[in-house]
Amino acid sequence: MNDTTPPATIRVFIALAPPDEAKDELARALAPAYAARPDLRENRIEDWHITLAFLGELPVAVVPGLHGPLAGLAAARGPLALSLRGGGTFDDRVLWSGVAGDLPGLHRLADEVRTLVKEAGIPYEGRPLRPHLTLARARRGDLTSVPAAARVLDGFEGRPWRAARLHLVGSGDARGPAPVRYRDIASWPFTGPAGPLRDGASRAR
Repeated sequence: MNDTTPPATIRVFIALAPPDEAKDELARALAPAYAARPDLRENRIEDWHITLAFLGELPVAVVPGLHGPLAGLAAARGPLALSLRGGGTFDDRVLWSGVAGDLPGLHRLADEVRTLVKEAGIPYEGRPLRPHLTLARARRGDLTSVPAAARVLDGFEGRPWRAARLHLVGSGDARGPAPVRYRDIASWPFTGPAGPLRDGASRAR
């Protein structure tokens, strides 16, 4: 008999997501690297996101308490003007793309999100924000594929776009060898005034 008992916990984070056009543009730039390095473990393009706060495993019952505060924050904030630019590695094993544009606004938003998380009674001691998209990981023992792929992104400058929604994302299948699959638990539009859409000089790498 199949076990249909729902999980007691869920892996949760709060994030922004680039629009499909920006992700497709980056995917085209990455295509030569992935063709040359087929052993790379690519993240699904649907899972590309800019994490504002990673909350880890939470009891399922506490997650709805975040909905109201996050909805209120999104309603008070305007869309952020951002773009994707360049790339790099973490320890030669994780490939990422950098983020440019309104980085001061992005850091303020992350600070506000993290404050709301704590006010909702969820302990949070996250690392300082380093805006990026995680794109791929190397397999065990491979220390060359990720740096080679990162070089393909040298000089990449994506089109500017607006981060239109705040996403609460979760996965209940974070255990075992299979890749983690994320899904939106909920998302809310930024409905405050928007600043000019332009490719700013600020850059996170």
